[in-house]
Amino acid sequence: MKLISSVLLVLLVLSHNLVAAGNDVNIIDPYVRSVPPGQTVSAAFLQLENKSSEVRTVINATSPVSKVVELHSHVHEDGMMKMRRVDSIAIPANGTTVLKPGGLHIMLIGLHKPLKLEQKVSLTLEFKDGSSQTVEAPVRKIMMPGMMKGKGMMGKGMNPDMMK
Repeated sequence: MKLISSVLLVLLVLSHNLVAAGNDVNIIDPYVRSVPPGQTVSAAFLQLENKSSEVRTVINATSPVSKVVELHSHVHEDGMMKMRRVDSIAIPANGTTVLKPGGLHIMLIGLHKPLKLEQKVSLTLEFKDGSSQTVEAPVRKIMMPGMMKGKGMMGKGMNPDMMK
């Protein structure tokens, strides 16, 4: 009986530590980009505020709205901005990391159905320490950097009104 009590106590302490570690990170202003009908890829953006004295690292994200969810960044390569998958996103100790258009972001690939404006999208972030946090992110219309009329992909079949 003492062995069972000891094991249960250890499990309780471990689970509390995992929850506490995840609570060190505030998720601020999460939102998902609206996309035109028929588009099956979108992105999520947010701000991560680390209240702890240790670096926190996001290693994965999931959402029920898409088949695949990936952590991404933009890099300037050969005179063009290109998206690249990243293995993790670090949040500095007592610092902030911003996921925004044209920078770090979370890709939602293979949307199961169209996203509606102001719809709440569930997004779960998984941290290196084993903890996770789920947030509800509203769908918003946003203008992507470099997509202004006369720049970027405009003129290649993109309608500027679709990106507002």
